[in-house]
Amino acid sequence: MIFQKTPQVPQLETHGGTGMDFLRLLPVFVSFLLLGAHFLRAGNTVVVVILLAILFLLFIKIYWVPWVIQLILLLGSLEWIRTLVSVAQFRISADMPWTRMAVILGAVALFTALSCLVFRSKALRERYSGNDGAAWDR
Repeated sequence: MIFQKTPQVPQLETHGGTGMDFLRLLPVFVSFLLLGAHFLRAGNTVVVVILLAILFLLFIKIYWVPWVIQLILLLGSLEWIRTLVSVAQFRISADMPWTRMAVILGAVALFTALSCLVFRSKALRERYSGNDGAAWDR
């Protein structure tokens, strides 16, 4: 009887590679693009350029990058809430409907704030800590 060696099936990485990291970071990219569009509509191109420059930090695997991105996302969600209050006050004073606008901007503010949570995933902790996420467990 002749034994044949069975072919080995390549094993996929459990936490994904660069493509999976991009999918994990997609909420962050969307949040930054929404913030950029918001500031671009207001004519503040300097802030748009700064947001795009900060977004490129995601490609650098340094431990402080998630902290900077999370800070910007939290500040961005505060900006969405400030905009919600400002537009709601204007629309209420002009006797215009405002509820739908408040729900939409509230959802965008919540989405932006929750985008910070993507950095809690094990794969992204490993990506930015360099030592399998131990720096995040302190």
